[in-house]
Parts: sequence; C-alpha cells; structure tokens
Amino acid sequence: AGVPRQGTAEQLRARGNALFQAGDHGAALAAYTEALSLSGGAPERAVLHRNRAACYLKLEDYTKAEADATKAIEADGRDVKALFRRSQALQQLGRLDQAVSDLQRCVSLEPRNKAFQEALRALGSSMHEKMKTMSCTDSKVEQMFQILLDLDEKDEDKKQKAAQNLIVLAREEAGAEKIFQSDGVRLLLQLLDTAKADLMLAALRTLVGLCSGHRSRTMAILAELGAPRLSAVLGVEHEQVSLAACNLLHVMFDSLKEGLQKDFRGKEDAVVLDSSRDLKLLIKHLLELLVLEGASAHGRDNALNLLIKVVPRKSPKETNNSLSLWVIDQGLKKILEVGSTVCGSSGSLPVTENSRMSASVLLSKLYEDLKCDAERENFHHLCEDYVRSWFEGHELPGKLRAIQTVSCLLQGPSDAGNRVLELEGIMDSVLSLCASVCEGHQLVAVEALIHAADKAKRASFITANGVSLLKEIYKHSERDSIRIRALVGLCKLGSAGGTDFSMKQFAEGSTMKLAKQCRKWLCNEAIDAGTRRWAVEGLAYLTFDADVKEEFVEDKAAMQAMFHLAKSEDRSVLYAVASTLVNCTNSYDHEEPDPQMLELAKYAKQHIPEQHPKDKPEFVKRRVRKLLTAGVVSALACMVKSENPALTNSCRELISRVFLALVEEAEDRGGVVAQGGGKALIPLSLEGTEVGQTKAAQALAKITITSNPEMAFPGERIYEVVRPLVSLLHLQRTGLENFEGLMALTNLAGISERLRQKILKERAVPMIEGYMFEEHELIRLAATECMCNMAMSKEVQELFLAEGSDRLKLMVLYSGEEDEKLRRAASGTLAMLTALHPPICKRIPQVTVHWLEILQALLLSPSAELQHRGAVVVMNMMAAAREVAEQLIASEMLEILSVLAKDKDKP
Repeated sequence: AGVPRQGTAEQLRARGNALFQAGDHGAALAAYTEALSLSGGAPERAVLHRNRAACYLKLEDYTKAEADATKAIEADGRDVKALFRRSQALQQLGRLDQAVSDLQRCVSLEPRNKAFQEALRALGSSMHEKMKTMSCTDSKVEQMFQILLDLDEKDEDKKQKAAQNLIVLAREEAGAEKIFQSDGVRLLLQLLDTAKADLMLAALRTLVGLCSGHRSRTMAILAELGAPRLSAVLGVEHEQVSLAACNLLHVMFDSLKEGLQKDFRGKEDAVVLDSSRDLKLLIKHLLELLVLEGASAHGRDNALNLLIKVVPRKSPKETNNSLSLWVIDQGLKKILEVGSTVCGSSGSLPVTENSRMSASVLLSKLYEDLKCDAERENFHHLCEDYVRSWFEGHELPGKLRAIQTVSCLLQGPSDAGNRVLELEGIMDSVLSLCASVCEGHQLVAVEALIHAADKAKRASFITANGVSLLKEIYKHSERDSIRIRALVGLCKLGSAGGTDFSMKQFAEGSTMKLAKQCRKWLCNEAIDAGTRRWAVEGLAYLTFDADVKEEFVEDKAAMQAMFHLAKSEDRSVLYAVASTLVNCTNSYDHEEPDPQMLELAKYAKQHIPEQHPKDKPEFVKRRVRKLLTAGVVSALACMVKSENPALTNSCRELISRVFLALVEEAEDRGGVVAQGGGKALIPLSLEGTEVGQTKAAQALAKITITSNPEMAFPGERIYEVVRPLVSLLHLQRTGLENFEGLMALTNLAGISERLRQKILKERAVPMIEGYMFEEHELIRLAATECMCNMAMSKEVQELFLAEGSDRLKLMVLYSGEEDEKLRRAASGTLAMLTALHPPICKRIPQVTVHWLEILQALLLSPSAELQHRGAVVVMNMMAAAREVAEQLIASEMLEILSVLAKDKDKP
C-alpha cells in the first residue's frame, strides 16, 4: 500500500507499457486496469483492452485474454493486434476453427506480414493433424482390440500398452463414443470371456470410462453384458478383478441413478429412458451373489459394500426410500445369511474377517432409512422369523446360526438385535453354550454375550447372570481365543461407570491386571489377528481408567502392535482402536457438573462423579507426546484412507477427536502434518457427524494458523481447506471455533487472489463482517484482520462503497479505537483500500465527522506502525481528489506531516 498515484490514464498506460517491457506482466495488468477506470474515450479504452489481452496471454489466463481482445475488436474490427491476440487465446482454448478465421482476417488486412502467414500455416497443419488423429482413432481402436484378442501374440509389453491406451482413450468423451460406436462393447465382452486377469482388468477399466456419467450408454452396455455376467465377474477369486468389477458397477449405479433424479436434457433427450428397472435388476443379482456358494469371499464383501453405497438415501432431504424397502423385502434374509455365517461349520459360505461387520453396517443403514413404525415393524418381523427358522428344529448348528444372527443385529440395528434377544430361549441358549466344550460353539456364544452387554437394557440382566460365568471361563479356559473374549465381556460390564473414578465395578487393581493381560495378548504375534483384535476391544473399555492409560502409553510395543492392527486387512478393529485413542487423549466430551447440583447431591447423599488425578492436563499432554512418538498419526491416516463400511460416521468422529487433541500444542503440529495428518483431516471435515466434521475443521484451523499453509497443504489441497474453515464461522459454533476459523482464513486470504476468490465463493464475507461487531475483542480483532486481507480483492473493495452500508465507517472508527491491535488492523485495511480503490478516498470524509482527528491521531501515535499506516492513507487521499486534498491541507495535517518528514529515526 502506498504506491504514489499518477493522475491521468495516459500516464498509467505509459507506466503499464514500461512494466510490460520489463517483464512484470502482473503489475502492467494492474496499471492498465486502473487506467481503464479513469479513461473515457472509446479508442483509448480499446487500446487498453488490447494491452490487457497481451498481459493475460503472458499470464496464461486465455479466457480473459479472449474477452479483452473481443472488446478491442468490437471497438475497431480492423485492429490486427487484437485479432492476432484473440487467435492466440482461442488456439490455447482448443477452439481452432475460430482461431483460423481470426488469423485469416489478419492476413487479409496485412497480406505482407510474415508473422501472420507463418502462424496461419502452423495452425493449418495442427488442425490437419487433429483431423488425422480423429480418423486414426478408428483404426487405432481396431488395432488395440486386434492385439488384445490375438491369442498368438506373445509380446506382453505390446499387449499391456494396447490395454493402457484403450483405458486412456475411454476416459475422454470422444474416445469413449468412438469405442462404443466401433462395436467395442462386443469386443470388450470377448476380453472378459478370456478369463485372463490382465485382459479382464483392461476390459473392466475401459467399461468404466464408457459408463461414467452417460446413462444411455450404460443402459446399452448393461443390456449387452447382462446383469448375471457382471455379478459373476464380481464373484471371481481374483481380488483385483473383483474390485475392478465392483468399481464398474458403482459407476453404472451412479449413471442410472442420475437418470432417476433429474430429467436429462441435451444429447440424450431423444431417447426416453427408464432406468429404475435396470437398477433393481442389478441389485437383485447382487443380493443373489451374497448367498451363492461359488462366489468368492471378497466378491461377497464387494457386493455388500456396493449395496451400502447405492441403496440407502444419501440425505434425509430425499423423500423416496422405496429402494431400501424393496431390498428389505427381496433380500433381508440373504443379508442375514452372511451375517449369521459360523466360520468353520460345514456348508458355511466363504467369508472374510470383514464380511459379518459389513452385513451389520448394511442392516443398520437400511434400518435407519425407514420412515415410519409400520416399516420398522416389518423389518423386526422379518428378522424374528429368520432367527426362529434357525433356532427351532435345526438342532445345535441351527441354534448357533440363530445366535450368530443376534450378534450381527446387535452390532448393526441394535433395536432389532434387542428384539430378537428377547425371543424365548435365545438368552438361555447363549448362557448354556458359553460353557460348551467345543471351542467354535463357545466363541459364538461368548461373542453374543459381549455384544448384548453393550446395550444397557440387557446389561443388568447379564451382570447378574453373566459376570460369574465369564469369570469362570476367563480363569479356567485352556484357550486364549476364549479367554480373551471373556475378558472383553468383563471389561464391558466393568466399565459401566465410564470415566467416573469412584464407580468401580471391579475390585481395586483388577482393572490393571486385566489391562496388562490385554497388552500381553496384543503383542503376542503367535495369536491370530482376529483374536488379537479382541484385546484392543478390551483396552477400549479399560482405558476409561487413567492408570491403564498411563501404563499403555509407556508400553511402546503394545502401542505399535495396535497401530499395526489398525493398518491391517481386518477393518473391524477400527472402532476399538479409535475408542482407545480417544480415551488416552481425553478427547471425549467433558461435562462440568453444576456447583449447585453438586451441593444438593452431597446433601442427598447421592453419587458424585470424580475425576482421576492422572486425567489432569499435564498427564494428558505427556500421553499425547508419547502417542505421537510411537507413530499414531500414520496409523490414523491409514484408518481414514480405508474405503470400508467399518469406517462409520461415529468412527470418523472418534478419529477427528483424536486429531484435535494431537494438534492442541502448536509445536506438535508440524510433525502431525509431516506424517500425513493434514491430508487425512480434509475428508474427515467434509463428511460424517456434525461434531466430527467440526472437530476436524478445528484441527485444520489450528494447523493453518501456526504453519505455512502452502507447505502444510501443497498444490490443490489448500483450496479444499477453505470450506471446512468457513464452516467454523457458523453461528451455532463456539466462540473459540469462530476465532480459530477467522485466524486461519486470515492466513489463507493473505496468500493469493485465487484463495480469496474461493473464500468469497463459500459466502464467508457476510459472516466475517458480522464478527467485526462482536463484543469479544479477540473475535472482533480476528474478523477485522481477516477483512484486511480480503480487501485485496476487487469485489470486496466494491462492498465498501455500497450504498447504505456502514462498512467503511466502521473501519474508520476502529482506526481510532483504544485497542492498538484493532487500530493496526483497521488502519491497515484503510491504507490498502485507499491505494487499490481510489474512489474510497472521496468517501472517507462523508462517513464520519471524526475522520480528520482519527487520521491525525494515527500520525501522532507513539507506534511507528500506526504512523506509517496513517501516512499512507493521507498520501493516497491527497492524490485521489482535489476537494479531499483541500480539506486535509486546511487542517493541521500539513504541520504534522512536516514534523514527521524530518524524523531521522523513522525512515
């Protein structure tokens, strides 16, 4: 701020020319733009637009270059410089035919100009190339298919190249259409039928390109391939092929659903398409795949994951839940078949360690998607019928299936789980099977007991009956796999007091013993991962106790074993890991008891919750440090990456809470970013529960405030941070969240115009303004500083001149406030506004009668920073308009300036 202003448009244009020659195209653009605001005549303006087009070409902003050149041409159709510049811009924008006609006009106006002739020749040959490529694409498509389908072709490299080219071609609309028109679908089918993994992958990935965002093509491909064949490919043993088929189906679902949600206009208008039948057909085959004995275990998982993604409504705003109702009607029992699988029993379906968890999540999503009691009753009846059908008349294997179904429902829609748990004979069977001599049977029963213990409704009944039973099993069982589960049951029942130090269910010290045993099992690699997962479940409960937290963070091997599990294939461990970390970092919600209620409770001899001395801040801080050293951030980043149903919204919220605790201390933030924390926080801040999104956004704000945002969020990632930060400004957020959001946005707004535009687009400016009136001085200051940086944007400068707005008045008055930091921010904004947008200088004397004394007070301030800002504002106002300059000179301003000009200490 404070560049001396040259009065006329002519001077500014000359300055722009000099800057352009010197290679400073950004500054030249600014000079031409300012000259435009002062220039009146059309010929003058046309020259300035033409000059601006040259700047934009150098700055590679071709859209604006074209727009400015067009304005110059509108003023003078024979302006060859403007025509030539527009042709260069059009060429870069890929509009070659328009570029040619501009160049032909240049040549006809100046036939002897060699540069124009050369440019026209070059453009002609590049168009010829493009035409050739287009016709070449046809033969290329044929060639690629020939290479891929030639059984005698032995050159693997050649085949791989052909496959890669096909996939890349399908990603472009023109290429996809070309493949589709060249009988490509039939040829891709042949590739699928070769049953060779690499060829099948090439076919599936090419089909993704053909179906992406194109409904009619998707429907045609589906008709040709047939849903049965697609679901068969999903069920193959080869994991990558199954995953690629899953990806293709997801893209097909999206393209078909688009058609249901909005009428297609444009290209596809000619054909009236109804895609709901196709949608249901695909889903029907997915449901059948769930119970198909020949389907692979991961194929079954992929089918469940697809159903989770495509069946339930994305938001409650969508009113139509008919797809969920149809799936419950057609397939609820098929989903329960997967959920009730008892591993290792004869004739059971092949499943992975994630299958039952995925089935629970799908059931839960379907249940949540129901809208009324009648729909929920129907769901309950279907579940009860299914459990009864196994429990009655199928001997022991049937009872085990029924109990396994109960477990699956308790982990998913727990209302339905509780209902089936109350069916006659179920609970008694669970308790009697807990004592079974067969390990497999005992496992099923103990797990069901543990899941039932989670639900408060049953916990008292189980505490009465189950604790002694579980203690027996824990003490006397020969098998670690059973003991570890019995231990988790005891932990769950014992943690009913939560973080309350005085509500101890166990005898003193036994919690510590149990935790020690859990850590021992966790570190024992001889035990299978599925069983070690239960050790983490145990710690998730036991770490409510601060002594257990302290011991856990001292045990480096146990922490690393847990992080290792968190990164493993078995995703069902995610929630337990996240819960343990929330407990260790104390990032759960703390409710401060009301002092009056405490007195009443003491008087009535009621129970009063107490905090453990080792949960005081200094202990928590030390624990966070130890977790960071052990590598907690990379484990969390890995957990967030998981595209898995186990990463539920509540699980995401727990991870966000942990991240917020990890960035509490400014000195830890750099390390968190270096290990991938910044990248992981962005998706957490954009989807999940409201609390989870807010915690993640606050963690992003803390990082943005104290580190260089361009280093913390490199490349395009920095633009993704804006929306979460703006969400912290909403009125329902706390004062601290508002403050940190403002501070972080201030940092971003100071970086570049593109970031300021992104902040404007997210509608943050009215909220920032609102906080400038806030009573809390820190929030008011942060908002003013943020506005100071935002004022570098033209749109924001215009707001200060809007009729009936007090924005400018507020800035002038704040420049005279007592709070020095606020004065600095406000006068800085004025210095910038008066330099960048001269009309503001004329407005300042009109907004308040105190303007002169405020400016004088700035110049007379003991702070050199305030004096400097005041001097810049006065200089800009002197240069802007004669009547303002006269008012300034008529006051004592001249004497004050004379004194300051002689001050040797303040150059």
